[in-house]
This record gives sequence, C-alpha cells and structure tokens, in this order.
Amino acid sequence: MAKTGEIAAFALGEKKTAMVNLPAQFVTSSTADMKGQKYSDLVDYANNSEKTSDLNNDSITDLIDLKEQFSKPGYANRNSAVTETHPIFGSDKLNYDNHDISVLRKDLDEAQKNGNNIHELAFSIRGDWLVKNNLYDPETRMIDQNKLKHAEQDVAKTLITKGFNLPLGEDENNVVWFGVIHQDTDHLNMHLWFAKKSRETRAEMLKQDGKYKGQPIGVIPLEVIEQAKRQFRKQLMSSQELKRHQEILKGVGGFKKEIVETAPENLLNDRHAKAIKKIYDALPQDMKGRWQVGNTHLTAGKGKMAKANQLTNQLLDDLFDKELKPEYEDFKSLAQEYDAINIEDQGVMHKGQLKWSENKEEELRKRLANQLYKHLAQIEDTSLNDIDQQMSELLSNVKKRDKGGITDKTKIASSPQEKKLDSKSLTNTAKQNSKHIGTQMPLRSGSFNKISRLWRQDIRAETNAERQFLRNQKKVEQEKSQEEYKSHISREM
Repeated sequence: MAKTGEIAAFALGEKKTAMVNLPAQFVTSSTADMKGQKYSDLVDYANNSEKTSDLNNDSITDLIDLKEQFSKPGYANRNSAVTETHPIFGSDKLNYDNHDISVLRKDLDEAQKNGNNIHELAFSIRGDWLVKNNLYDPETRMIDQNKLKHAEQDVAKTLITKGFNLPLGEDENNVVWFGVIHQDTDHLNMHLWFAKKSRETRAEMLKQDGKYKGQPIGVIPLEVIEQAKRQFRKQLMSSQELKRHQEILKGVGGFKKEIVETAPENLLNDRHAKAIKKIYDALPQDMKGRWQVGNTHLTAGKGKMAKANQLTNQLLDDLFDKELKPEYEDFKSLAQEYDAINIEDQGVMHKGQLKWSENKEEELRKRLANQLYKHLAQIEDTSLNDIDQQMSELLSNVKKRDKGGITDKTKIASSPQEKKLDSKSLTNTAKQNSKHIGTQMPLRSGSFNKISRLWRQDIRAETNAERQFLRNQKKVEQEKSQEEYKSHISREM
C-alpha cells in the first residue's frame, strides 16, 4: 500500500489482496512516557494549518506504526488524508467538533496517566470491494462515509467488549475511543483507537508472569479480530452481495441436508454390507459407545479409530461416486463457488490453510461417519456367531426379494416373517453366544433395519432442532434490525 498524493484515488482491478484487512497494534503508556509522547497528540483541532506537514506526505509501504503516529501531531485528522472539516467520530457522534476534540484529548491523557495501553486497528479496504458494495464511486470519488462510520461504531463495541478476558471498560463510560477515515492511500483506511480510562486493577486483565507483571494485557486474540472483520464486511455489504452470499450458503446447506437425510437408505443396503462389516470389525470394542472420529481427519493414520475411519472414508467415496453422486457434486460445486468469494474477501489462501469447501466436506464426512458409528454401537451383543454366514444370509435374503420383484434396492427391509425367523434363530443361538464373551460380536441380519430406522429418527430430530434454532435466530435478528434502525434514526437526528 502506498500514498497516492490524491484523495479517494483508490486502486482498482486487484485480485490477490484481501478486500478488508485488519492489522492490530498497541503501545503501552510506559513506552509513550519514556519517549515523551502523548496519546492526545494523535488528534488535533479542526482548521489548524500546523497539523499538515511534509512528514505526513512521505511515501509509505504499509500502515504506519502506531509508535510513529505520535511523532506526527494530528496524524488522525490531518488535512492531507481527510475530506471533512470534522472527520473524527466516536460512539455518540459521526463528526466531532472542536469541543468534542477537547474532551477526547482529556480522556486520552487520563488513560495514559493511569497506565493503560492504547490500541489501534486499521481496516484497510480494497477499492474493488467498495465499488461492488456501492460505497465508492470511482468517477466522482464520492464515499459513503456515514455508512462506513456506523459499521465501525458497531465493530468497536465487539472489540472493546470481547477482545479481552473481560470487557475493557468497567462501565460504558470507562473507555475512550475514536475513529477516522483516511483517503490518501491506494486502499481506503479506517482507523480505530481505544483505551481504558481508569487504572486497571482486575487480575484477569493484567499480565501475571514475566518482566511486565501487572501491566495491562495488550494483545487481542486473532479469533476476535477475525470476528470483527466478518461483522464489518457483513454490515457494509450491499443487499445484492448479501443476497448472493446467502443464496450460495442456503444451497450448500440444502444439498448437505439432502445427503445427510438420504444417507441411511443409500448406505445400508446389500452393495455396502461387506464394507460396513469390515468397518464394524475394525472398530475397537473396548471403546464401544465412544466411537467418534474426533478432531482428526478420517484419513489420519494414527489412533485406535484410524483403521475404521479410513474404511469409512472409502465407503463414503464409493457412496458419493454412485448413489449420491449428483447431490455430492452439486454440494461441492456450490461450496467451491463460495471459496471464490472468500478469496475475493480475504485474499489468497495461506499455504496449508483449508478452503471453506474443504472444511465443509470434512464436516459432512465426519457427521456421516459419527452417525454410522453411533448406530453400529447399538447392535446387541447377542447375535449370530458366524459373521460371514450372517452376511451371506443377508445378501441371500435381499436377492430373493429382488427376484420376487418386491424389493426397493435402496433399502433392506425384512418382511414380518423374516423378522420372526430372525428373532427365533437368535433365541436358539443365544446360549451358544454366551460362551464367546470377550470376542467381537458380529452384525446380524436384522441389524441394518434397526440401524436405518434409528438413524433416520435421529436425523429427523436433528432437523427439527436445527429448524427451531433457525426460527429463533431469525426472530432475534429481526428484533436486532428493528433496534438498529431505531438507533440509526436517532443518531442521524
């Protein structure tokens, strides 16, 4: 990033740079004191010709370091970077006048005097993204500054309340923060500075070990910064872009739901019987009832579950290549379309970083594997002793029903007579099985019916729970939107 020497002359046509970057930094009061720097020097009063200097117009290759900003009096609202007479804004107003600046400077001096850090985050926004979301007109060089400021007001709340072990302020008036929009570089930059005003005494907010014990914590976790970026992007997206994102996500979710709901009847059939038998044999019996993929990948080669996981992954490959091929291909295609959006939003992926589509596929496979394991664990230990004979009988029964023309090939549903015979044979062999305690118990003929039935019941329960959750979320979002609208109207007035 470099200065352009002009206002709002943002670069366009970039492809590999993230649409919104959010670098974060902080300076301790002791460091600033030692160098004779004052937090309040970051801002100056409007219409002060001395706030613009040659130093402010030097070429830079990156966002200027916070420590350097103090050496440029009035860095935040310097004339060369802003277009408004009163460009500084805060939680209560979009344009601070000179009286507001006077109060702001006193609050910053209080924060420094009480030994608190000052934090800065800079939203660096790509020109293409601004244009696409109707925030910038490259011909007139007009920017929707009010919409940008409202978005940062909301993000500031997230960072101040969730960026640390506890909310930074001990009440809503205990934090001083301000922001500004800079337009003199090839990306639009929105800066946010904030600090706690009163002295920090809470143990959770102080360093406990090392040389700087007792000093306020300065680092904001990466996950909070990423959350702030997502929130910022979502609030600034145009209705068209937001709709495009939502349609893709809805489509991915729809295909995932379809795959999950149809998996039992497509997996639990004669074509996959031997593969499932191998998976059952590979499951560690001393962990029965606790069979889970866990945090590892299905293809990982370590741990007691490794062999079963690998066999299950192969089974899913076969399923997605045959019975559920159209649904799986559509699921992957839409998910990869969302990858393209993420690259536009976040820049080129880092080496070793999984794409969004890869994470979603991993989630789908783990869900199906865990559901299969859950229901395999419910197989009773009183079953036929000869697993190979059982599989042979199972396939034989399926073929007989196929021949009679009454079978749905996607299901193995035993007739009432077969169920009765199966129950009778189990009763006759129960005594024989009792002497094989400690050995792995095999699948029995009627097991697939039970697994399929229970699996589908679980899916229906999960689906109903998800629908209820979405209904509740929608209600909360509607109430939030109404509150935000009321707040927006009151701020404008």
